[in-house]
Amino acid sequence: MREEESKALRGRGRPARPHGEALEAAVQAATWLLLNEGYAATTMEAVARHAGMAKKSLYQYAANREELVALVVRGWTDAFLPAMAHDAAAPGDVLPLLKEILQVMAARVLTADAVGLFRLLCTEFPARADLLAVYQRNGIERGTAMLAEWLQRQAARGHLVLQDGAEMAGLLLAMVIAEPLRQMALGLLEPVPAWDAAPRIDAALRLLGGQAFSVAGASALRGS
Repeated sequence: MREEESKALRGRGRPARPHGEALEAAVQAATWLLLNEGYAATTMEAVARHAGMAKKSLYQYAANREELVALVVRGWTDAFLPAMAHDAAAPGDVLPLLKEILQVMAARVLTADAVGLFRLLCTEFPARADLLAVYQRNGIERGTAMLAEWLQRQAARGHLVLQDGAEMAGLLLAMVIAEPLRQMALGLLEPVPAWDAAPRIDAALRLLGGQAFSVAGASALRGS
């Protein structure tokens, strides 16, 4: 290649990455830095450098460190959307579809990365309150609201009886996600995929369906 051509090619720089690819690189870089270097080290400069992009390019996706963390956590809950797009055609479809949804949720939020972030949030560090608020809003609250909305849709179709969708969603996620996450953060369980969530999901659904627990002669809780 002639010297003039080589200089021209170098002057053009690297070709721009597609939007989705660049965003994924930024999210992966932010995740790695959070889990390996800590929150203080997860600066916009460090994320841009680790992702192999200009700092000004990174600002297209997030204005600050908190928004970067929001992108990380929101990406996990975005993964729930395809499973939650399906509605039951009949009452008998509700539990199988719910099992699929819970499996998708467990497969994303019980990974080593997700457990690592939860473990980080259990420690004290500057700006912990800000990071916790981002995690709560984009992870726990959003995931619970998404599941509640799906349950309410099935109730509206007449496929289940539901008093409080948000409460039921919270209870299900406490059984299937929150307790295993706590044990994983303590090192008592291995993250997914080493740990199989299916038996716990099946147990939760048996309880929900009245197959694992019932009070003899009582159809409902009686208030005092």
